[in-house]
Amino acid sequence: MALHGWFADHRAYASMFDILDTERFTYAFPDFRGYGRSRDMAGDYTIGEVARDALALADHLGWDAFHVIGHSMGGKAAQKIAIDGGGRIRSAVALTPVPAPAMPVDDATYDFFAGVCASDDTALALIGDSVGQRLSTTWMKRILARARETARPEAFRAYMNSFIRDDLSAGSATVTCPVLALAGEHDNGVRKEMVAEVFPQLFPKARLTVEVLANAGHYPMDEIPVYLVTRIEAFLRAASA
Repeated sequence: MALHGWFADHRAYASMFDILDTERFTYAFPDFRGYGRSRDMAGDYTIGEVARDALALADHLGWDAFHVIGHSMGGKAAQKIAIDGGGRIRSAVALTPVPAPAMPVDDATYDFFAGVCASDDTALALIGDSVGQRLSTTWMKRILARARETARPEAFRAYMNSFIRDDLSAGSATVTCPVLALAGEHDNGVRKEMVAEVFPQLFPKARLTVEVLANAGHYPMDEIPVYLVTRIEAFLRAASA
């Protein structure tokens, strides 16, 4: 099950669709409440709710055990699923992930994120910084247009508050499944140094691997799709062995 981030619905993974090994794996790409195909589903629009919905979807699909992948704020949900799912979770891949605890941001930083909800210029500044100011403006505008089109404004703002303010780390020390945390070399938002420091503290009993994705920022699904699929599926195969 692959969970999207703040600026996209399930189409965040579209660059990977034609590369996936669908003979070995069955993939599900849900949209969060307020986004995409779930745009009209009411909810609290929190990361905890995303995790609960994902586990309910697995029940609906008849998945007694499954792997979970999550990008950015979806990575925070993936961590919560690994905590709450127990033995059902075969492995978790946290992709340029927001860590499970509350983010230690000051008021000015919070106000900047809040500004992203209303200002395209602020949103483009955030996207640019998250990929190291190294990618096409046309691509960045496409990312922003997709976010504005897919997300209900109230959902977009509420998820922002949740991934910043909510501490979902309780029980993380009980996780024992394989966990792969992938940080982007050029990601100035979820920095590789933070991922390398925080994840071993969060998951001391997990079979944890932390890696840096070269030539990628916060959106490796678009930046390096072939390598990303290759690395993730190698991890899933090893976790399934």
